[in-house]
Amino acid sequence: MHSLTAVEQFLDERAHGFLKRAPVGGLRWKLAEFLVFGLKQAWACIFGASLLAVIFGARLWYPADAALARNDFLTIAAVVIQVVMVATKLETLRELRVIVLFHLVGTVMELFKTDVGSWSYEAEGFLRVGAVPLFSGFMYASVGSYMVRVYRLFDLRFARYPRRWITAIVALGIYVNFFSHHFVFDFRWVLLAAVALVFGRCVMHFRVFRRSFRMPLLVSFLLVALFIWIAENIATWSHAWLYPSQVNGWHMVSPDKLLSWFLLMIISVVLVAWVYKPVPPDEPVRRAVPRGSAAREVLRAAPPESAAPSGTAAGKASRDSPR
Repeated sequence: MHSLTAVEQFLDERAHGFLKRAPVGGLRWKLAEFLVFGLKQAWACIFGASLLAVIFGARLWYPADAALARNDFLTIAAVVIQVVMVATKLETLRELRVIVLFHLVGTVMELFKTDVGSWSYEAEGFLRVGAVPLFSGFMYASVGSYMVRVYRLFDLRFARYPRRWITAIVALGIYVNFFSHHFVFDFRWVLLAAVALVFGRCVMHFRVFRRSFRMPLLVSFLLVALFIWIAENIATWSHAWLYPSQVNGWHMVSPDKLLSWFLLMIISVVLVAWVYKPVPPDEPVRRAVPRGSAAREVLRAAPPESAAPSGTAAGKASRDSPR
């Protein structure tokens, strides 16, 4: 059951009231769908974007002689962002559990990777474990926040999603390889082939406004990995962390890292799928809405073949179409 938060329900109702006047068909209709897509993506990224903005701002304006170390400031800022997200009901407690899991999984990897010299942080501050400042775990948590938010904002559904126990084995292999490749053979290309085999037939269905769309799941993994790589370039420029080749002068992160982020996406999707069980596109599901809203729950129907004016019964079915 995919529930909107109270804030999201309020925004959703206001947005529908405004966007339902958009004509069906033609350029304006396409622009409306594109606008909603962009706004939903931005809303899903709110945690990561806020944290990245703080990291970027600290690079430009944080005083070098401040009593509080910059890394400690970033950790406190990350905690404040997370508390605000939950207190204002921008994230649910159920989602917070997933985000905490991402935080723990990421911190364990950070401890190992900094120890073997894969990347490094500035040795400052007290809010750290070994050489790893605590704000680093929030960067993984921001990925988790995006994943769980985009799952419900776009009403995601999946055709031919593989059995979850198989995806768990692949994800475990990927996670272990992040550690083991420092000592034994690097199996990332083998794991990439396994990902293609397991997820290759899966198609993701997602609803924007009036229409539902579909995309091969592997393509969505690649697109998200690309955006994470762009954010990584901003973060390393801000000296949130540095790769060994960047210590003596910053340069763009190698595109080779796209493969690492792509594989990390598999771990992310598998973790979220254990909380939000993937639903096929032809299976109705009840979507809960917060108390006090006009409709207590909406039975999701199959996606329409074409859009219809929102004031008609067909238009309502289109708005309520599943992922």
